[in-house]
Amino acid sequence: MSEFVIAPPAIPAVPVAGGGLFPVRRIFCVGRNYAAHTREMGGDPNREPPFFFTKPADAIALGDSVPFPSATQNLHHEMELVVALGAGGRDIPSDAALAHIYGYAAGVDLTRRDLQDEAKSLRRPWDMSKGFDLSAPISLIVPAARIGHPAAGRISLAVNGERRQNGDLSDMIWPVADIISFLSSLVELKPGDLIYTGTPDGVGQIQPGDRVYGVIDGVGELEFILA
Repeated sequence: MSEFVIAPPAIPAVPVAGGGLFPVRRIFCVGRNYAAHTREMGGDPNREPPFFFTKPADAIALGDSVPFPSATQNLHHEMELVVALGAGGRDIPSDAALAHIYGYAAGVDLTRRDLQDEAKSLRRPWDMSKGFDLSAPISLIVPAARIGHPAAGRISLAVNGERRQNGDLSDMIWPVADIISFLSSLVELKPGDLIYTGTPDGVGQIQPGDRVYGVIDGVGELEFILA
């Protein structure tokens, strides 16, 4: 068996409430999954098929400080429920999808909005607006065996103590089971995959020095300073 010609990279991992680490394989993100945010971004909130973009696994950001990224003058916050898969598969039926979930977390999809807007206008990929270094802050993962499968509950985000986003998980256009089912029709899902499930309205700009605090009732909270 051949040996690696360079040292293999470390496996990105997220701490689990109660102990242990969840290894991250891939990060999928759902676009425009709350009606009010869809309207906020100029889209049609009717229930069309979901669309997805990705972030690299090492975009995960842990701890109380996240660096302000390069190449942007308009960084936005997007508060999201994160699903951590403990089992994978193809063409997973919606009524069987929740059994594939290991747990849940609170996360923020950081977005270079100016780069995204430029990419949209030029019909180019969004990758550098979404998948940059440390663009996916995340809380501890809480096992579903402990909290069940939250289908409703407040999801909110505040910047420097001022609430910016305030929605409810029940407002999702595509609930978690349907997201997993649809995504598994496009790719084979695997244990270790994370799914950021979309954000409520109220997304907005953040600056270096801002303190970001997000919470999802019954799931968890995260807080960081943008350094």
